[in-house]
Amino acid sequence: MLLALPTVAAEPTSRQPGLADAANAIPPAELYRAQTIVTGQGEANRILGFASCLEDVLIKVSGMLRLAGDPRLDPYKADAAKLVRDFSYRDEKGGKPKNDEQGTRDRSFILTAEFDEAAINGMLAKLGVKPWLAHRPVLGAFVEMQPGARRYVVAGDSKETDLQRAALLAAAAKRGMPIVLPDAAALAGVGANELPLAGIAPAKIAEAVAGRGGEVVLIARLVWDDQELRWNSNWQLDWQGRSQQWQLAAVTFDEAFRQGIGAAAQILAGHQ
Repeated sequence: MLLALPTVAAEPTSRQPGLADAANAIPPAELYRAQTIVTGQGEANRILGFASCLEDVLIKVSGMLRLAGDPRLDPYKADAAKLVRDFSYRDEKGGKPKNDEQGTRDRSFILTAEFDEAAINGMLAKLGVKPWLAHRPVLGAFVEMQPGARRYVVAGDSKETDLQRAALLAAAAKRGMPIVLPDAAALAGVGANELPLAGIAPAKIAEAVAGRGGEVVLIARLVWDDQELRWNSNWQLDWQGRSQQWQLAAVTFDEAFRQGIGAAAQILAGHQ
């Protein structure tokens, strides 16, 4: 659920997908590839999966989050299979036995679809949108979370924030954005364990990820609302001397990350 969106539009030893530095940009081919979860490998569910993947690819290639749910996409999504160059399945529960209530038709798979680049670019042109094929700045993401009285910042090397880190990396990959997270030492160095991010000088925060390739700082604060049963979040992106701020509400932090990083991409892509 979007409350307000801009109308502008410690890395472990082994690199994880989604973590990036200035020398590790998103490969162009990756922009035209998307994943979704489907039930079984039948054609009917595959067609639905292709439609979902097509919307994600259009958003990822253009950087325009506002295409999400756009009714103009409906006829294209209905014929999404014609735009797929290749696809594959991966068993979401690979290595795990089927449970007593699960038949082979019920087992979930991760469907990866790779779309024809020229077709996607042509489709965007018909929608009046240009592909965002220029350099994508590496986001240095500082995400502060408050599920209750406790407050913490997501670190790139902390087991305590494993779930949130994985969700951030997945959201960045979905939106085609390279991202780095501060490690625990960097967070301690800027005082993030004692002070809320709002109380730390932006320049000091930027220094914490600059050495790891972060080119633009994205700051988020998510607070759990017990009454509404959702995460209310505030986002800030400092870019080219301007500070963009927006607010979101989402039932899960996964969705909040997808929306927040998508909004940042929309700003960076120049979709005014």
